[in-house]
Amino acid sequence: MTRTYETILVEKRDNGLMIVTLNRPEVHNAMNTAMMRELGDVFAPLVQRPGDVRCIILTGAGEKAFCSGGDLKQRNDMTDEQWFDQHLDGQRAIFAMADCPVPIVCAVNGVAYAGGLEMTLNCDFTYCAPHATFAITEVSRGIMPGAGGVSVLPNVIGERRAKEMVLTARPIDARKALEWGLVNRICAEGKLMEEVIEAGEKICANAPLSVKQAKKAMNVALDVDRKTSHKFALEAYHRLILSEDRIEGMRAFNEKRPPVFKGR
Repeated sequence: MTRTYETILVEKRDNGLMIVTLNRPEVHNAMNTAMMRELGDVFAPLVQRPGDVRCIILTGAGEKAFCSGGDLKQRNDMTDEQWFDQHLDGQRAIFAMADCPVPIVCAVNGVAYAGGLEMTLNCDFTYCAPHATFAITEVSRGIMPGAGGVSVLPNVIGERRAKEMVLTARPIDARKALEWGLVNRICAEGKLMEEVIEAGEKICANAPLSVKQAKKAMNVALDVDRKTSHKFALEAYHRLILSEDRIEGMRAFNEKRPPVFKGR
């Protein structure tokens, strides 16, 4: 049975592609408590049991915003305890995204500010629309980034650029985001979802065990020395030799036909 959510839309396709859409366009898809909990409810189970999901696309409803960050109107009247509790809900969602074995492709269709930008950092790569803008604005509101803005962003765009973004809270446009490595591609006007879905379908068509092992090995490489990283990658590789998909991939190549991977 398909679950209905209050603040997000979840679409699962037969080819293993899942599209998650932040669905509060009237407030630039700002994250309230319900959205944080619902994102956690979607991503947390995928960490251990991705099932037949082979790739996830994360985007926002409308044409103005991917996500403008936390819902500051809701936060305005929160007690300290409520703020702590909400942040824990947000952390559950972000950590689940970061730990997800299935690739997550982000489609930024407008503003990606504060927690919205941090969500992009916990995806595997990002495409954006030409009018997209990015900012990490927390210090201008008396807080600081708490979901990757100070821990992940420096590794993505470099220490000095990250410090400039975080400490000035100034936005950058899509062109600069591409130049700095914050996004992989600026899509043609009106073509964002078409190009992201094409990339997602390419991932879905590949051997799912291979994709997961390769993603895991690259993530580990960011946190350990080169020798340890290489040993981990070899272990991940050796597991694939025993898979049915490895046999299918070789057979399909030699029979000059597309492979049919089953994740086994």
